[in-house]
Amino acid sequence: MSAAFDQITQADDGVSLSSTGEARDFFALLKPRVMFLVIVTALGGMVAAPGAVNPVIGFAALLAISVGAGASGCLNMWWDADIDAVMTRTANRPIPAGRILPSEALAFGLTLSIGSVLVLGLVANLLSAAMLAFTIFFYVVVYSMWLKRATPQNIVIGGAAGAFPPMIGEAVVTGDFGMTSIVLFAIIFLWTPPHFWALALVKSDDYARAGIPMLPNVAGPAATRRQIVAYTLVLAPVAVLPALMGFGGLIYLIVSVVTGLAMIGLSLRVLRITQGEAANKAAYALFGFSILYLFLLFAVLLAENGLGLMWALPKVLG
Repeated sequence: MSAAFDQITQADDGVSLSSTGEARDFFALLKPRVMFLVIVTALGGMVAAPGAVNPVIGFAALLAISVGAGASGCLNMWWDADIDAVMTRTANRPIPAGRILPSEALAFGLTLSIGSVLVLGLVANLLSAAMLAFTIFFYVVVYSMWLKRATPQNIVIGGAAGAFPPMIGEAVVTGDFGMTSIVLFAIIFLWTPPHFWALALVKSDDYARAGIPMLPNVAGPAATRRQIVAYTLVLAPVAVLPALMGFGGLIYLIVSVVTGLAMIGLSLRVLRITQGEAANKAAYALFGFSILYLFLLFAVLLAENGLGLMWALPKVLG
């Protein structure tokens, strides 16, 4: 349990503080922006999967997956309340700001975790429910409680947690998962390091204050910039694979190539500009565009596979 549990739940006289949290504070615990990306990527896995699912079951399953993602975020905030309190980027989150008690966040997160897994198992199948349970466990225990504070590779290994939703989505439809969702997993997995390391370059002082061994604080900014470029150079061609494998069409091919080249260009700009405010702007530009990049890839897959906008290409792989 994080040290913040004792620090925040007790006043100077040892009396428990009262929660002042509103509904919006509990919603903030779910990390809604992350939930939105999970919804988009899980839905991408569902619509790209071979076969179909009843729309009502699909909606209920997607809701359960999104609630499970929110539960993970809530439990992450509960555990990380001590480090959130000393980082400017996170100091106003509901727990370190004192609006939500850690015990409330823990109960809220555990309830949503158990409920989302049970609902997914009931409306879909046991495999998708087991994968959701493992994803929550991986993010909360393996990443938050262990990797985040133990190794500069925290984002690389821990990024797997954010990459599982397409596989859960395919499991909902087929009761299994195959190369379709594995490729989508690989895209998110490779996207995560350059996305987060770009932010870490700017917020390295924050992470140093919190004692988090992010790559810029351990290996240095120069090594981090090289790693960002290396991952981006691998990510861009991998992101084209859906078009070559037949579950992405002409629109996806064009979008993935153009935005992939933009990602490479922005990463090279981060590598080249290393000093002053210009370096921060370059890192922020990559960080911001990377969110748009991932969203566009999956939005196009949704449009092509779910809305009948597919202009099929000759299948090269698979």
